[in-house]
Amino acid sequence: MSILLDLILRRFIRDGRVDIRFANGRTCSYGHGAPHVAMEILTRKVELDLILNPGLLLGEAYMDGTIRPVGCTLYDLIDVFMMNATNGGHPGVVVASRLRELKKAWTQHNPASRSRRNVAHHYDLNGRLYSLFLDRDRQYSCAYFPRGDETLDEAQDAKKHHIAAKLLLDRPGLEVLDIGSGWGGLALTLARDYGARVTGVTLSTEQLAESRARAEAEGLGDRVRFELVDYRSIEKRFDRIVSVGMFEHVGVGHFSTFFTRLREMLVDDGVALVHSIGRSEGTGATNAWLDKYIFPGGYSPALSETFAAIERSGLWMTDCEVLRLHYAKTIAHWRRRFAANRTVIASLYDERFCRMFELYLAGSEVAFRRRGFMNFQIQLTRRIDAVPLARDYMIDAERAAVDMQALERVDAD
Repeated sequence: MSILLDLILRRFIRDGRVDIRFANGRTCSYGHGAPHVAMEILTRKVELDLILNPGLLLGEAYMDGTIRPVGCTLYDLIDVFMMNATNGGHPGVVVASRLRELKKAWTQHNPASRSRRNVAHHYDLNGRLYSLFLDRDRQYSCAYFPRGDETLDEAQDAKKHHIAAKLLLDRPGLEVLDIGSGWGGLALTLARDYGARVTGVTLSTEQLAESRARAEAEGLGDRVRFELVDYRSIEKRFDRIVSVGMFEHVGVGHFSTFFTRLREMLVDDGVALVHSIGRSEGTGATNAWLDKYIFPGGYSPALSETFAAIERSGLWMTDCEVLRLHYAKTIAHWRRRFAANRTVIASLYDERFCRMFELYLAGSEVAFRRRGFMNFQIQLTRRIDAVPLARDYMIDAERAAVDMQALERVDAD
């Protein structure tokens, strides 16, 4: 074991206790109290990696099986490390983070061609994978838990109606643009339950095929269409625009373009709703492991960055809601479902892929519980008077949707 690594760990781990068995067989304890976790390091190379760049190389070591939790879960281990992330900082992490900040303009440069490749990296995986851990509608974004004890399916349905209420869908036939339409669930809901005519755009060929098939199967092909197109190429204007879980892929240097294009694509009395992961602790940079293996080119923006871009666009921000622990609860459901279907997922890919995805899910959940990450929903208009003065209309519309669903369940029974 390196003396330098020992010194770094003693400075870094103060809250909770971590027992580490090193490659030479020696075990050392760091920190004190609860929670108490343990891990083993199987090679001397990993010990060097943990000195130089743990933000990237710790994840790779777990994927390769050269770091293992002992007597605890991966989630427990990550939780203790994130608890200690503000204790002066690991010097390797601090240096790497500053370098990523300096490179952010380049790594976040997402022209149309690069955006397409970045989307394909994560969203064009085997379609069956997502059906094994998401809800029945394949909503791959933060759900909404108004009571806190909803099932995943209930919470994702609630999210869609929460968003619909903010879109002010006060009459049938409104033209809606869904930017980053995923597997089509939100677009189909807006057409089926609110009478909207929806155009969904995506850069994922897998999602496009599934969305089109679902629209035809539900008999909504005349009211919902899906296209493989970048939002920057759209010339038409819409009554409503919604974007859920896509702003994180826009890129810092393109924030102003995104909101300017929203303004250009809205009719004069139009309403837009942007739902995105955000960070409450100011600007930062995407974790190196997450950028390399999960979301290349992705970034969770600070509200300050987002608001500044909105101000430059000329749009009115007519409402902003911060959803704090809703995504942590969502990912907890995903982790349980992934674990329940792990054997099947391993047969689709392999053990290394499973460890990669488990690390992604566990790390993401802990980040929402410990590291100031949250979701925000921002309502935007071109005109100051495009929406009612008070937000009661949102609550009324949401309650009406809940009542309608209750009646439908009674009729079905």
